[in-house]
Order: sequence, then C-alpha cells, then structure tokens
Amino acid sequence: MSTARRPRKPLPTVAASAAAGWMATRGWQPFGFQQEVWRAMGEGRSGLLHATTGAGKTYAVWLGALQHLALAGEPVAPTAQASARTALRTRRAAAPPLTVLWITPMRALAADTLRALVAPLPDLAPDWTSGLRTGDTASGERAAQDRRLPTLLVTTPESVSLLLARADAHERLRHVRLVVVDEWHELVGNKRGVQAQLALARLSGWNPTLQVWGMSATLGNLQEALDTLLPRPVPGAPAVPPAVLVQGRIDKALQVDVMLPAKVDRFAWAGHMGLALLPQVVQSIEACASTLVFTNTRSQAERWYQALLEARPDWAGTLALHHGSLGQEVRAWVENGLKAGQLKAVVCTSSLDLGVDFLPVEQVLQIGSAKGVGRLVQRAGRSGHAPGRTSSITLVPTHSLELVEAAAARHALALGRIEERHTPHAPLDVLVQHLVTIALGGGFVPAELLAEVRRAPAYATLADDDWQWALQFVRQGGASLAIYPDFQRAVPDEEGVWRVPDARLARRHRSNIGTIVSDASMQVQFVSGGRLGSVEESFIARLRKGDVFMFAGRLLELVRTQQMTAYVRIAPRASAALPRWNGGGM
Repeated sequence: MSTARRPRKPLPTVAASAAAGWMATRGWQPFGFQQEVWRAMGEGRSGLLHATTGAGKTYAVWLGALQHLALAGEPVAPTAQASARTALRTRRAAAPPLTVLWITPMRALAADTLRALVAPLPDLAPDWTSGLRTGDTASGERAAQDRRLPTLLVTTPESVSLLLARADAHERLRHVRLVVVDEWHELVGNKRGVQAQLALARLSGWNPTLQVWGMSATLGNLQEALDTLLPRPVPGAPAVPPAVLVQGRIDKALQVDVMLPAKVDRFAWAGHMGLALLPQVVQSIEACASTLVFTNTRSQAERWYQALLEARPDWAGTLALHHGSLGQEVRAWVENGLKAGQLKAVVCTSSLDLGVDFLPVEQVLQIGSAKGVGRLVQRAGRSGHAPGRTSSITLVPTHSLELVEAAAARHALALGRIEERHTPHAPLDVLVQHLVTIALGGGFVPAELLAEVRRAPAYATLADDDWQWALQFVRQGGASLAIYPDFQRAVPDEEGVWRVPDARLARRHRSNIGTIVSDASMQVQFVSGGRLGSVEESFIARLRKGDVFMFAGRLLELVRTQQMTAYVRIAPRASAALPRWNGGGM
C-alpha cells in the first residue's frame, strides 16, 4: 500500500479522512478502490470488492467499517485516541456488543486476519474488543466469549452456524451491523458458501439494514458472485441502497514457469506424486531464500516433505510442513516462522492458499496441476504479496499430460480468462442441517423459516415439495426411519414451534456441523503426551500395533488406540504407510 492512484472524487464525510490519516501515519496512501469502498460503506451499501492478491482489500473494507460504524461520522485524531489507550482498557466491560462478523474460509487465515484487523483499533476504535472463534480457539477463550462476545469476531462458516445453534442466538447476534465474507471465491461455488448464505439470511432478518461485504481475488463471474452473496430484502423493511461491485484494478506482474524433466521422452504418463523432479525442485529451493511448495493433498504434502528432508538433511529446522490436520501449535509455529523469514521452504496444501501477508516468500512451486486458473493465480500471489511486486509460480508436472495442462493454463492467463464459480442450487443436505441448527437456536415456525430460507440466493426457488421433504426428514428421518428416536432430530411442541427434543441429539448435531468432506477423526498423540494433529479413523483402523506410518513430517509407530486417540512413538527409519483423507479424493 505504499503507492496508489488518486481518488476519482472527494469522499463525502469528514470521518473518511480518519482512515486515510491512519494510513498516512504508516507511510501509506490509499488506492482509489479503497476510497471507493469507504464511500460506499459510508452510504450504507453492501458490496463485493474484487482485487488482486496483496492489493490491500483487507484494509479497504476494515477501515471503511471502522469509520462508518465506530466513528459515526465524527472526525478522529489518531494520536489523541492512542494516548487514551491505557484508560480505555479498564472499560472493556462497556465495549460495544458484537458489531462485525468477519467470516473467513480457513482457520490458518483467521489468526492472520485478526492480527491485521487489530492494528488500527487503538487509534480508530479504542473501545472495541476483538476475538477469534474457530476450531482452534482455546476452551478458556470460548468460555469468555460465551459470557460476552467481542465487538469484532473473526470466525468461519461452521462457527457462525454454531453461534446460531445457541438458544440465546438472537440476543447475542441481533446487534451485528456488518458481515464481511473474506475470500468469497473460496466459498461461492460450494456448500460451505450455501451454509454462509443461510446464516446471512437469518442475520439480516434480525437486522434488515445489515451490511454485507465480500472480498475476492480470483473470479470470472463477478456480478453473479455479488448476487449470490447478498440475502434478498426482508419484506416490509425499509429500502436499502443498491449494492456495489468495486474492482481494484492494479497492475501486478505474474510470472508462470514450467519445470521440465531432463528427458521428456522418459517422463511418466501417469502418477500424482511427481518425485521424479525432486532434484530440480531441490535446486530451485536452494536458489531462493523462501519457497512455498504447494501440493494438492495432505498425503502428497507428507511424502514431499520427507523426500526433501532425505535429499537435504541440512535443511532440518528450516524446512516445514503445513496442512489442516496438523495441530494448531504446529501450524502456528510454521506460519510465524514463514512470516519472520526463518524458513527455507514450507510444503503445504490449500491451508496456505490464503493469508494476509507472506512478504518473505520469494517463489511458489506447484506440485502437479493447480486444478484451475483461479487457484493458480491465488497460489502465485503468495509470493510478491504486495502492490508493485512480481508474483511468480513454477509448475512442477507429475506426468506428461500435465505439461499440456500447464501450457493451457499459461494461455488462459495470457487471455485473462478465469473460471466462473456457481453456487449449488438448493442442496437439501445443507438445508436439513440448517433446520436442526435453527431448532436448537430458539426453535422455528415452518412458514416463517421458509420465507427466511428463500431469501438465501441458493434457495430462492426452493420448491414446496422439497421443503416438506426436508421437514419430514428432520422430524422422523424419512419414511423408512420413522420408528427410530435417534432420527427425530426436530419436532413441533404444543405451540407449533419446532425444537430438538433430546440433549444428546443436540450435542451430536453441534459436533458435526459443517459440509467439509471427511471421515471421523482420531487424535494422534505421543505416548509421552504431545499432540501432533488428527487423521481419519478409517486409516488408523487399517493399522496394527507396531505398524509405522508417516504423519506431521515424522515416521511414527502405532502403540495403541484408545477413545478416538492413536498413541504413537517415533519409529526407526523404515517403510511407512501414508495417511489418506477422504477430502483429498474430491
């Protein structure tokens, strides 16, 4: 954010100068698209901001939120606010209620995002509190949030659904004035995005003037993405200003190379590991200070990490592994080391596709196909992650046909073509899950909830027959399961309000909320006590005591399994099985 174009016209409010003033204290000048977002938010508009990775989307939306919601149109002197910081800490109990929900698709991104969002608070909103609520949040922090939610909450679609599943959901969430959906392109084309749509429909019903903003970096159908982000208007509510689509057009160089085998005629025609090019990958990593090595599955990441470590044992301590099944402490260590420039290379999956700032990364290697031009651009943007810097990515094909795919991807980039992503139409499994969630969150009257569900774009044309089927399913599990109490997930009470009748069913639902494809997970823990992460139960079930498998970059020997935990110890070097996750096959 060190350079920028001049805004097209002056901003309409005095408060707008506070955001620019805060940036000026850091030597930054706002881009025109950032000021356009501030202007729109000040007018009460919702919208979608589309800009390249590293262009400054986060502060465009966040500073606009602060000047609109926290400053309420009044000028602010940042230095004066900062001097009152200590005194205001004693008034945390009087902080505003939950006002901004910031939804992010990944846990790794959530922690990084919160660090960026907290930076302006002492100057622009010193009485605001902030917090994080994901699957990684410690129990003590959860307990504190159960007593009082912070003013700003960074969370995931699944955690928002968990909040809606509380009996006091309306009281806790009715003050929300802004919802930001970060990296909307990661959600718009799948059922997690539909889950977010249903949550937005409910929140906007409690606050019809709710503002919703999405941020995206790689999408080909922007208007459709905007339309599917915003819930339909609440009938009878005051009219709101039309939504806006803001595009941050910043020239950013993107370099795409392809790593070729020494002899193309000897290159494999099939396979997915790509280890034939290990020597060239080692050479490429050696030439740079910091590299991200992207793989498409967690199993592939584990194998490549071991292969690189075997090829270069001297990289131990500066070579790291990162994927979503590793423990939170391990992932945090890798993320912090990457940002501090302490790691030579990180082998990772989509868990590091997204993020606020990875400035030390010089190059990105993609093992195998990126599975789309949009994802290729997204991953390339992890290097040169700032305006004016060149992003570079080298494609490492795993077989000959991926050489053709790499050429096609480069051609599409040259033409500026990025895939469109379309929202699934009225998925009934997500709807059924949502019905049980709302039954837990205070209960529902079917006619009222149907009107609310149809305000979610994915269900705008939901058929009456499908709605009745969903109600019947949550009431008795369908015709064939009606006699089993376990499938009576929600039933009407004497007043016609549908509720969950059994505390055990409620606990089961809360523990399984979400649409991410996976089997039941087992914790992997050393016999001595340290936890490494989790693998799917179906993989552990195939192992016997004494079997060796590869996980978290280590060779582990299975000692015993007990209560959904696999106890292990470090194994001597030997052949090892690789864990496989069901999601890797989707």
